[in-house]
Amino acid sequence: MSAFRTHGRGHLNGPVAVIGTGLLGASIGLGLRGRGVAVYLSDPSPTNQAVAVDIGAGLPLEALGQEQPELVVVAAPPDVTADVVERALADYPQATVVDIASVKAAVLDELRRRGVDLTRYVGTHPMAGREKSGPVAARGELFTSMPWVVCPSEESSPGALQAARALAGDLGAVVSQFTADEHDEAVALVSHLPQVMSSLLASRLQGTPLHALSLSGNGLRDVTRIAASDPTLWVQILGANAEKVVGILHGVREDLNRLIGTLEEPTAPGARLDLAQLISEGNAGQARIPGKHGGPPQAYSWLTVLVDDKPGQIARLLTEIGEIGVNVEDLRLDHSSGQNVGMVELSVLPSRHDLLIEALNDRGWRVLQ
Repeated sequence: MSAFRTHGRGHLNGPVAVIGTGLLGASIGLGLRGRGVAVYLSDPSPTNQAVAVDIGAGLPLEALGQEQPELVVVAAPPDVTADVVERALADYPQATVVDIASVKAAVLDELRRRGVDLTRYVGTHPMAGREKSGPVAARGELFTSMPWVVCPSEESSPGALQAARALAGDLGAVVSQFTADEHDEAVALVSHLPQVMSSLLASRLQGTPLHALSLSGNGLRDVTRIAASDPTLWVQILGANAEKVVGILHGVREDLNRLIGTLEEPTAPGARLDLAQLISEGNAGQARIPGKHGGPPQAYSWLTVLVDDKPGQIARLLTEIGEIGVNVEDLRLDHSSGQNVGMVELSVLPSRHDLLIEALNDRGWRVLQ
């Protein structure tokens, strides 16, 4: 793997044309406008474009006139990205053209098949998003501290690569460089597989009685959150990266077959050891996920504080933790079934765990360990 992390170099002067004003395109426009860069917008949907203009993401592309943009950002759906990139390269012969589609090899291969000059083209992928979609959900800070992958081809010029890095850097993202194939292989595991597994699990809930679902807690919510994603978009993403995803699913199928075989005879010799190994393998994989600020994983200690379900309680809790002098590394919220209390799960450094519990108890908070 030749992937490496790098900082964006240089800054965009503009103007920048953004083709596609959904969540990501409009967020790019807002972020660049907030940094004083002139942005011009285009979208096949007049409504989407009008909303993006109204929220301040840029001006209509027609207002650009005869001026050439420094950069064109193609924020189109994956199945038409190659078409839009090819047209942008022809329409703006002095501009660098980048796309932000979530799959890279399929777009690059299609452009090569058509014989497009790729000197001014760089594929990129900002690893950011929200459950909500459309320009109305756009945020200028959406990319701050989020990964943004640039995938130059062998033909990409140094100037085009610098412009792609500058776009990500100006928007506050953390820039990484992969080849298109390396990118697609990585996102198949860290993005596309989680979506598939979340959707498969959530689909099992369709016929579940409501009284059974009332027992669900944060565990079920956590692993099914992304099952609410847009089906149309994911049909395109999974179709474009099918080869990489299928390879991983074959491994998942082997693990499932192994688990099914073990659970069919749970008292057989070695069955409990196999189950323990399966869970331990999951522990080992989860521990490799980068920790806070993208650094190495770090073990934290957790505690749960019960709070009354009324305004201001969580704010007061966090304020008092600050007064105690303890930093909260992570926070999750849950609710107690049938009671008007919330449960605030907090993670802190192990060295501060006991101190925080004692101090919160002294202040009258109900702490569970």
